[in-house]
Amino acid sequence: MPQTVSPPHEKERTSERIRRRAKELFDRVRASGVAIDFPFPNPMTLRSFSLGEVAEILGVSHSYLRQLSIDGLGPTPELGTAGRRSYTLRQINELRAYLASARPKDALKFHPRRREGEKLQIISVGGSASATTAFYLVQGLALQGFRVLAVDFDERGSFSGMFGYTFSATPAYNKSIYAALRCDDGRASIRTVIRPTHFDGLDIVPGSIELRQLEEERLRGYLSGAFRNPDAKSRLVSALEEVEGDYDVVVVIAGVPVRDSLDVVALEAATGVLVTVHPQLDDVASTAMSLNLFWQYVVRIEEAVKFVDYDFFKFLVTRHDPRDVSEQETIALLRGSLGDDLLTATVWESDAIGYAGLKNRSLYELSAGTVGRSAYEQAMETLNSVNAEVMDIISEVWGRPPIYVSQASRSTTAGKAKSQSKRPSK
Repeated sequence: MPQTVSPPHEKERTSERIRRRAKELFDRVRASGVAIDFPFPNPMTLRSFSLGEVAEILGVSHSYLRQLSIDGLGPTPELGTAGRRSYTLRQINELRAYLASARPKDALKFHPRRREGEKLQIISVGGSASATTAFYLVQGLALQGFRVLAVDFDERGSFSGMFGYTFSATPAYNKSIYAALRCDDGRASIRTVIRPTHFDGLDIVPGSIELRQLEEERLRGYLSGAFRNPDAKSRLVSALEEVEGDYDVVVVIAGVPVRDSLDVVALEAATGVLVTVHPQLDDVASTAMSLNLFWQYVVRIEEAVKFVDYDFFKFLVTRHDPRDVSEQETIALLRGSLGDDLLTATVWESDAIGYAGLKNRSLYELSAGTVGRSAYEQAMETLNSVNAEVMDIISEVWGRPPIYVSQASRSTTAGKAKSQSKRPSK
């Protein structure tokens, strides 16, 4: 009588069977073609900017910009109702290039791209409301003429969704930052996963649930004692070096550092760090605990490899209600502890920012009339002030004089004066 041979799968361990089933399911979904291509983003367009807005963005007078248009210099603006001129962001960048050429002494002001010898800035943004903070930072940088790459390290892809890149129910295969970081034969060039946004000069590498596989890979290495193997940080740095000539700033959207998580990889690869914190004592305590975990990780890195040095390590207060006395006391506590490492500007709690978020947009994408001029201008003042501080920090790293905070201050003063001049006299 022939001897019955058990199928090879019957001798599998439970863990092996689960892993095999997961692979079989995913391979079948891939074979169906559903998860091969990255979903196209929801159609997103950026509005044109009025002559007054462009003058404020560029730091020139309204009359000077109008005269350029009359003389036919620079890009030709769009003409709207009653001959009102407006520019797209691409035209604003063309105007930057023209002004930098026509006024070479002010070239850095108009065209702030990296020059030879200035290193690529890789900024890790993590903490409370980090996705929203990064959202406004990368758009603000793009509006000021920087070439920006945003890298989403969130497996939920919440930041990517703000630019229309969502996976819905099915993850796209090898179309997120995971593709450039994986350690097997499936690794791809980061160029294959860079996607454009509706902001000229701003690209994104989306995050996805695929990143969970990398988290698990690193966790297994951590539990087995195989520290830094595989080294996702080195792969991230190599990937960014591949496109270094295309960008001035890379913003990596991370979370809070936990054990050997990808958030730690982002922090390890960064040249600068921006930690966001809500001015509540429980959030401050949570931030302190996260920093303590990261400190332990940095100690291990320094013992194993080399001293970790950042160009800057700053903290930013977000969702700040200036009328809340307890929050003011918490900010004073932060200021007393962190000193100059805490940015002067804070992002205020704002119904205007919340409304824009519900529309999956930023205030940069909306007009003042959409949310109410007073709320819009107040929110924009805090956002622009924060972005100006960060841009001046970048300028300092590059050995340039600070210009953005003073420019933002002038714009705020001019805006208030203009607003007051419109009030009827009593």
